[in-house]
Amino acid sequence: MDNRAGEMEVFVAAAELKSFSAAGRRLRLSPSAVSKLVTRIEDRLGTRLLVRTTRSLLLTPEGEVYLGRAQRILAEIAETEELVAGGGRATPRGLLRVNSTIGFGERYIVPLAGEFLARYPEVRLDLSLSDGIIDLIEERTDIAFRTAPMRDSSLMARKLLESHRITVATPDYLARRGTPKHPDDLANHNCITFTFGRNPGEWPFRDPQSRSVFSRPAPGNAQASSGSIARTLCLTGLGIARIGKFHVEPDLEKGTLVEVLEDYNPQDPEQVHAVFAGHEHLAARIRAFIDFLAEKME
Repeated sequence: MDNRAGEMEVFVAAAELKSFSAAGRRLRLSPSAVSKLVTRIEDRLGTRLLVRTTRSLLLTPEGEVYLGRAQRILAEIAETEELVAGGGRATPRGLLRVNSTIGFGERYIVPLAGEFLARYPEVRLDLSLSDGIIDLIEERTDIAFRTAPMRDSSLMARKLLESHRITVATPDYLARRGTPKHPDDLANHNCITFTFGRNPGEWPFRDPQSRSVFSRPAPGNAQASSGSIARTLCLTGLGIARIGKFHVEPDLEKGTLVEVLEDYNPQDPEQVHAVFAGHEHLAARIRAFIDFLAEKME
């Protein structure tokens, strides 16, 4: 039987170090032995994983995918063995790749990163913030934090936060343009809308008497692709924004933003999920990070 895990370990070393010689020194193998094992994998797969140059090794797109999967498999093997040997409790360790929306990352993850790493000193955090939907496998990401509905049913998710959208503006803007008392008053205001959604140019409201939901146009000269951008535009005094409350809670507390049309808020939810590719034997570092954030957000 082929030693697939052993071959993966050789390939990962060569890809990470970008050298057959350096991989050989790490694994106590000759450079030629490392090269032969990598070639064996490529022959079996029928595709090139590494491009050999005179100075270095470069990953092909297929090699990038294979490297990410191989790193995960080897990490799971190591953690499984530690779990069994350690009586059922593995120590979180290794590189943890996290991607988050900008708003959630700046509001929660960045301020808490130091405390998490102090609690788990054997974990190394690689954090990226973006509002685009990424492919966790292709991007070699362990966890993504998203407010959008899940598109990939093969992924698992855990809800960490449930908020709702509110309508806000700066005191300076309201002093200049007046405070809207009814959604119809938005016709005389500058609204900051989103570039996405079913009806991005309209906002939903709920009648405080009948409780029926209705929509009104939200006219304006600015659109945003994320809650973080909408918040920043709103803070400049540009106009009124309708945004997830968790984005602007510190601003509300400081008074730099104030809520308007509160009686007409439909309380439509905005949820944040931790999304990950996993199963019941989730890597200890991933489980620890999700549990840590859930603890801090209770």
